[in-house]
Amino acid sequence: MFDVDYIRPQTLPEALAFLHKNAPNTAILAGGTDVMVDIRSGELNSRYLLDVGRLAELRQVEILKGDLVIGAGVTISEIGKSEIIGHHAPALQIAADKFASRQVRNIATIGGNVAHCSPCGDTIPPLLIHDAVAVVVSLGGQRNVPIEEMAGGPYHCTLRPDELITQFILKQKPEAVGFVDFQKIGRRKELAIARMSMSVMAAQESDGSISFIRFALGSCTPTPHRFRDVEKYLRGKIPDERLLWDAGRILAEGMLEITGRRLSAIYKEPAIQGLFVRMMFPLTR
Repeated sequence: MFDVDYIRPQTLPEALAFLHKNAPNTAILAGGTDVMVDIRSGELNSRYLLDVGRLAELRQVEILKGDLVIGAGVTISEIGKSEIIGHHAPALQIAADKFASRQVRNIATIGGNVAHCSPCGDTIPPLLIHDAVAVVVSLGGQRNVPIEEMAGGPYHCTLRPDELITQFILKQKPEAVGFVDFQKIGRRKELAIARMSMSVMAAQESDGSISFIRFALGSCTPTPHRFRDVEKYLRGKIPDERLLWDAGRILAEGMLEITGRRLSAIYKEPAIQGLFVRMMFPLTR
């Protein structure tokens, strides 16, 4: 029988004070869609569950000093319905609409999805293309952590036990960007964990050449990555199908450099190229 005390603070200072005192024995709950799975598997055996998902300080969505700010306690469903997010970070909204089931979306939070550090977290590639940072607080102060530095490996968060994510700061989609997307491959069409995922936003000049591009890959590597070599290769070029296949090859080679050539490469190498070409094909006009 799992012996745990459920703690639900009413304010952020109350939550931080509890963490300061009990951090080594505390698991932070921000949605908790994986809690029962982890308890039954024995991976979660903390003395306390600290539920921060409903703290008012973690629930905002706003434009602040020119950046898009999303509270860590905002649910995936709320991301999918937000007009502000739909306008300034549409790829994140597309990812939210493909996230698990409606029941899970109603409970899961963006903070929980990021801090869980699963390689297949759907919200992470869209956050990467917006150069997002997580605002992390403790009683000792505040710091900003780039999303690319959040995971030290699969399911390993780099935050200290007494730290808590309060919000994410995203650079807004440039007005010139006319193409955004998020796509993933799973074992089935719906309710599937991503076997690979990718997100992009791009702008084109009047001649069709790509003037701006941000691209990120998830699930295929131990931690999600911005693939800047692909961005550099495509920038300034007019995309056609052959160019996209060449860029997809660069992407696959970059993935294999990170992971090594495992048995799954037989599937992943062509699949990653095919998904990339399918997603980027609208740019060929």
